[in-house]
Amino acid sequence: MNQNKNELPKTWIISTLGEICSKPQYGWTTKANPTNGNLKLLRTTDITSGSVDWKTVPYCTEEPDDINKYLLQSGDIVISRAGSVGVSYLLTNVVNAVFASYLIRFKPREPIDKRYVYYFLKSPDYWAAIGASKLGIAVPNVNATKLSKVAIPLAPPKEQKIIVAEIEKQFSRLDEAVAALNRIKANLKRYKASVLKSAVEGKLTEKWRKQSPDVESASKLLKRILTERRRRGEGSELERMKAKGKEPKDDKWKNKYKEPVKPDTFKLSELPEGWVWATPEILALYEENAICAGPFGTIFKARDFRPEGIPIIFLRHVVPGKYLTSKPGFMDATKWEELFKPYSVYGGELLITKLGEPPGVCAMYPKNIGPAMVTPDVIKMSVNDKAVESYFLMHYFNSQVARNFATRLAFGTTRLRVTLPIFRNLPVPLPPMEEQKQIVNEVDQKLSIIDEIESDLVNNLQRADCLRQSILKKAFSGKLISSLYKEPPDNNHLCASKSSIKTELTKEV
Repeated sequence: MNQNKNELPKTWIISTLGEICSKPQYGWTTKANPTNGNLKLLRTTDITSGSVDWKTVPYCTEEPDDINKYLLQSGDIVISRAGSVGVSYLLTNVVNAVFASYLIRFKPREPIDKRYVYYFLKSPDYWAAIGASKLGIAVPNVNATKLSKVAIPLAPPKEQKIIVAEIEKQFSRLDEAVAALNRIKANLKRYKASVLKSAVEGKLTEKWRKQSPDVESASKLLKRILTERRRRGEGSELERMKAKGKEPKDDKWKNKYKEPVKPDTFKLSELPEGWVWATPEILALYEENAICAGPFGTIFKARDFRPEGIPIIFLRHVVPGKYLTSKPGFMDATKWEELFKPYSVYGGELLITKLGEPPGVCAMYPKNIGPAMVTPDVIKMSVNDKAVESYFLMHYFNSQVARNFATRLAFGTTRLRVTLPIFRNLPVPLPPMEEQKQIVNEVDQKLSIIDEIESDLVNNLQRADCLRQSILKKAFSGKLISSLYKEPPDNNHLCASKSSIKTELTKEV
């Protein structure tokens, strides 16, 4: 550990987890049964949140012959040795349960305060020691021997109780502050959802509509877009015929153009005056792969991934309103040039998730950062900016209105999935173009304020975490109760001598 013995109060010693606890014990190796049984099986995943919900803890498929060896008791401390390495939990209210093999049990000896040890297992010095002790490659892990050697600064028994009380007092204040911050965070999330819902239902611009009666209606806009789409479609068909050396003898060739399917408005809500229902198919550019997902099958191979090259857009990169670049993946540039350009974005396209809870989350791919390609779980949409503002469409896809449509139409047993046909025909409320711009401006202003508040909340929550670690750092250096050492000598009854601590520690359990 980083703590120097000379920096500690004179009445403290540096011990180890092995010295202050009885022999550590590994848990029992067995399979879990989530539904029924007589004996609960505590696992690493059950303690990682910092509390244990015994209702969700599974049962053992069988009971060990030497069950008493593994039965948990109040005051036991279990530490994870793999996965969430080093995570610990102090058991208080225990049901009939044993602990799994990836947990190690430590039982602090008397007169050591169990909570004192538990709080040390959350301190920066402990985590620094755990970081230095991690073994393995695929799954970092520690063993009982390594954990037993972790050094712990040990205050006299009575001081341990005072330190624990002070930690819990200060943590209680922090918990109240963090709970208040999280309530604000939840309220902001609800407010953001309310803003988007109000925007795409026309409530946000009710006053603007009354003041702007002469704007072109969305129905006229849509008619013009569909006329231009048909003209381009028929022109493309005529060019294909001439390229084959064929001259049209009548107008039957025009029938090869297929109009996009308009949404069935029978079950849809009534829209504000001047609005009309459309679909992504109608609002996308009329070009090949304007709406598509990444490639399936044999051409999309993990072996073609590279440390650098053309960025690959995975589900994790698409969150509401934001394109993320964390945990990047890259496609071999030569392979991309050969096979994947049709599934690529270049700037300004919308990215929509096909999977998720809920599916249909949308972000815009930024301009001026170069091309990237989507995976099979991400849809890209090239928007016809003469028909719809891209940001309006993005806000709509992220609204609860669109989420309800997507969730109702999506399918999947384990994860809801929006297919391309479902997405192409998803109902989209389309305002007049001028109103779209007004909606985008108002939404952006409100979301900008929300983002600023959320940023402050994140910073304050991070400060709370840092303060929590600072409290623990002070607690296990003697500085949290440093006033004790500034009092007259008659307060020495709080402190035991080093020899008496050593004597207590060597007693049998």
